[in-house]
Amino acid sequence: MQSDASTSPRRRSTSCYSDSGDSSCSEPFSECGSDDLSFTPAAAAGIHRLLLSCVAEASEDAISSLMAELESPAPSLDSLRCAAMELRLLAKHNPDNRVRIAKAGGVRPLVKLLSHADPLLQEHGVTALLNLSICDENKATIVEAGAIRPLVQALKSAASPAARENAACALLRLSQLDGAAAAAIGRAGAIPLLVSLLETGGPRGKKDAATALYALCSGARENRQRAVEAGAVRPLLDLMADPESGMVDKAAYVLHSLVGSDEGRAAAVEEGGIPVLVEMVEVGSSRQKEIATLSLLQICEDNAVYRTMVAREGAIPPLVALSQSPSARPKLKTKVESLIEILRQPRSPSLRARPAAVVAAE
Repeated sequence: MQSDASTSPRRRSTSCYSDSGDSSCSEPFSECGSDDLSFTPAAAAGIHRLLLSCVAEASEDAISSLMAELESPAPSLDSLRCAAMELRLLAKHNPDNRVRIAKAGGVRPLVKLLSHADPLLQEHGVTALLNLSICDENKATIVEAGAIRPLVQALKSAASPAARENAACALLRLSQLDGAAAAAIGRAGAIPLLVSLLETGGPRGKKDAATALYALCSGARENRQRAVEAGAVRPLLDLMADPESGMVDKAAYVLHSLVGSDEGRAAAVEEGGIPVLVEMVEVGSSRQKEIATLSLLQICEDNAVYRTMVAREGAIPPLVALSQSPSARPKLKTKVESLIEILRQPRSPSLRARPAAVVAAE
């Protein structure tokens, strides 16, 4: 796909890109959104005692009773909803309850709820699994119970936005188990759905999608190609170029993971990523200057055409300024100096003789 962004002057911004208020160079990803269960005042009054009881530790008998309700051969919809909601709340409010529910065999009945036709019951099931996945020792149990594909399906077609967002967050947590889990989530079709959520979701959905994409692409190399093929680069660049999005840092880190592949580098250049990255080096926060520099270095290292495009975009002056900044870390200065050296290498005669617009359009 062709974009005219690579041949047009980049937009200059006088505002800092930071979406976190933090100029450090640590990764910009906090934990994804958690269970935001809320009620109308009337409903809240009705379950006040339940909420208080769920903060406390649940007995094995109480958890077993809830499991029995979920596995009853002919339960009523209301009884299923009540049992699933109580398990959701038990796992939300008490770390010990998360362990007890999993050890009591609560994961598989909750996984079954993900394919239930009732939207509220499905949301309770998704979010209960999300809350259980907060506990690291539960992640393998949830994966082994076959939760990945039903969670991906919930991400795709759950009726409520909360269920879709919580499915994204649950998949993020499961991807942190190991590379095999991250690859399995990618193979199950999560990546295009997360890209869609990144494009069309609300503020929380976009943040959860970016965080999940970062974890999946960092955890399994094959997911990077899936993300590129799903069109992730364009929405990432749009978010990076918009300080008002509150997503600049997150999007920049996801893009950096993608430009580690040939396909990702080609997509970033084709979609007009070079002007966005150069501008970030020029006016971004300290963290953004660093991640943009690392991305440009990956783009330029093995491609003379890309080096020419970056140099013509005016990258060298802001890079020199960054290399001389007293606040830049020594490791970053080394990377910046390497990039400057690459950009100052003599260009081939064929590149020097060709118009900039021709080179940029390749």
